[in-house]
Amino acid sequence: MREIIHINNNWYFKAKYEDGYEKVDDLEKFEIVNLPHTNVELPYNYFDEKMYQVKSCYKYPLNISDEYRGKAIYLHFEGVMAYAQVYLNDLYIGEHKGGYTPFDVRIDEAYDWGRKVNIVTVVVDSTERNDIPPFGGQIDYLTYGGIYREVSLGIYDDVFIKNTKVETHGIYDDEKSLNLIVHLENLNQQSGNVKFKVKINEKNGKEVSYREFNTYVDAAKNVYSFNIENLRDIKLWDVDNPNLYEIKVGMEINNFSDEYVDTFGFREAVFKPDGFYLNGKKLKLRGLNRHQSYPYVGYAMPKRVQEKDAEILKNDLHLNIVRTSHYPQSKHFLNKCDELGLLVFEEIPGWQHIGNDEWKKVAEENLREMIKRDWNHPSIILWGVRINESQDDDAFYKNMNKIAHEMDATRQTGGVRYITNSSFLEDVYTFNDFIHDGINKPLRKQQEVTGLEYNVPYLVTEYNGHMYPTKRFDNEERQMEHCLRHLRVQNASYLDDNISGAIGWCAFDYNTHKDFGSGDRICYHGVMDMFRLPKFASYVYKSQVSPDVEPVLEPVTFWARGERSIGGVIPLVIFTNCDYIELHYGSKTKIDKIYPNRVEYKGIPYPPVIVDYSIIKPEEVGSWGMKWEDLYLRGFYKNNVVIERKFSTEPIPTQLYVMPDDVLLDASQKDATRIVVKILDQYGNLLPFIDEVIKIEIEGPAKLQGPNEIALIGGAIAFWVETINEGGVINIKVKSKSLGQKNVMIKVE
Repeated sequence: MREIIHINNNWYFKAKYEDGYEKVDDLEKFEIVNLPHTNVELPYNYFDEKMYQVKSCYKYPLNISDEYRGKAIYLHFEGVMAYAQVYLNDLYIGEHKGGYTPFDVRIDEAYDWGRKVNIVTVVVDSTERNDIPPFGGQIDYLTYGGIYREVSLGIYDDVFIKNTKVETHGIYDDEKSLNLIVHLENLNQQSGNVKFKVKINEKNGKEVSYREFNTYVDAAKNVYSFNIENLRDIKLWDVDNPNLYEIKVGMEINNFSDEYVDTFGFREAVFKPDGFYLNGKKLKLRGLNRHQSYPYVGYAMPKRVQEKDAEILKNDLHLNIVRTSHYPQSKHFLNKCDELGLLVFEEIPGWQHIGNDEWKKVAEENLREMIKRDWNHPSIILWGVRINESQDDDAFYKNMNKIAHEMDATRQTGGVRYITNSSFLEDVYTFNDFIHDGINKPLRKQQEVTGLEYNVPYLVTEYNGHMYPTKRFDNEERQMEHCLRHLRVQNASYLDDNISGAIGWCAFDYNTHKDFGSGDRICYHGVMDMFRLPKFASYVYKSQVSPDVEPVLEPVTFWARGERSIGGVIPLVIFTNCDYIELHYGSKTKIDKIYPNRVEYKGIPYPPVIVDYSIIKPEEVGSWGMKWEDLYLRGFYKNNVVIERKFSTEPIPTQLYVMPDDVLLDASQKDATRIVVKILDQYGNLLPFIDEVIKIEIEGPAKLQGPNEIALIGGAIAFWVETINEGGVINIKVKSKSLGQKNVMIKVE
């Protein structure tokens, strides 16, 4: 049987590579680090992006048990940015181009069993090489550097299962079926009779099927297909009920054996000219784009933090789709999308630029690696086979589509462009529609974009973003317009049956090159900031869910009469999913049953309440110079109060809010969690303009990412702590000058 050994702890790292390091065995010259790891920890903003664009060197001492002598042994890398050369001792054994897809390097043939320790060396080139996508032009995001995903050691017999692909059929039938495709690695050209044992069970649940298949393995053939029929009581995977199944494929041939385990789901996802259908039911897609980057450590976040992003998108923002812009993202993120029922549009690395023939070959290989890694994820409904926003290159993109269809005939392809009348070579016309500038219509009709006289499967993959970048601490008027632009586009998407949906730019702010963003190396395009703290625009999405799931009542206001340019807070936009709201202004003005504005926003499921002077009289909220009163809102659902909000006219710092995402972390490998810090007023609302400095002290088996003194941004901030592979208790002290100290305790086991 195979052995998979995680080797993420205690790597040796040198931040600046020098010639000959692959031959250096003196590890005292290196610092000890754990994976995932970034080659340079960066400031939050205002830094030179060249800091991480360097060569670095990683080393790992391997002492493999003698019991594995004669086995096939591989190093498996989940992601190294962007070019990796791998050595064992001082012998070159492999390389990989591309920072977003996994690769394997076989080491047993070069392993010296006579040495006490063999040294693995990985020379990592994180410069922007012209022969590797997405490089060669300008890029509106940073790619960071290092071995930023996990590494494992795989130990196998001479014949083992390299991969499996599960294709489900008959999902509307009482008895369903699947086609199981098994990819073997047959290192010594073994032939013989093989027994395949296939067990299917509900994820963490009961057994569904057990089958055995006897076949003959020919040394010249490495792919075998098996049909499994008569599967009863199968539950479909969808966005509300993400039912997952586990498949275990065992194999015995001669004296060798292996078992491969993966998860999958039964579902049908189809884009049609009149919209998107999941399991035969039309579903309007509502989503955001995600960059996988974080403050300070770039891409190098462990499993828990990657999963948290999926939870934020699905459970906090109530999206039903995410686009992995503009590259394949962490397997942990995708696994969590499977578990939560969050649909995924996954695309290859790239941004506008198409390189030479060598570059294109790397892009083709990146596509193959992406599909091989991810073809069993039920959450993935579309392969992105075109370089984001590139010009037409029909020969290149015809070949990319051919590769995708040959490897996976069960999914459609899309190719994101921003040019109109582009050659339509894919299955779905995916388009970044930046027409809306606050005045022009929110979205174009698809035929205006495609130039075709008929409708095709069509998906809007970006909008807003650079059209109206907005900071979480911007003034109220800008933030309100930011909200309305997202709202208008989503409303227009829902009103057009020939648009499958709209995926906004973007979920989170992100660091970028000097050629983009606000000059401080940040693009403030998100509906949340880099710390995953919400801007008002996030409530456009958060409110699009039944109150049975979560009642929402979020007014777009700091509740101050002098915040807007002409004073006052009217019109007051309130994002809610309630049937109606009740408004109290002070003790004298009360307005019952204010309903959502379904006249202006007919499409979106839960339009906002907009309080203007047709609802409240100017004299009822008072003019400049008159007394300013508290605001009290109540939201009703099925004639019951389900949520209440209160806003003070004289907010003062009252509560130091400190909340970790998790209180139990893993000691066996690098783990991390976020701690959110806010200063709240007497009603529990954020104080948006307080700029207090927060001091952080950590005791115990953990390390702080970033500085230990940070200023609040828009009244809040967050930071991450990561484990150091020791058990114990992490004591975190968060100190505020005005509100004292708050302590948080996190266990590490």
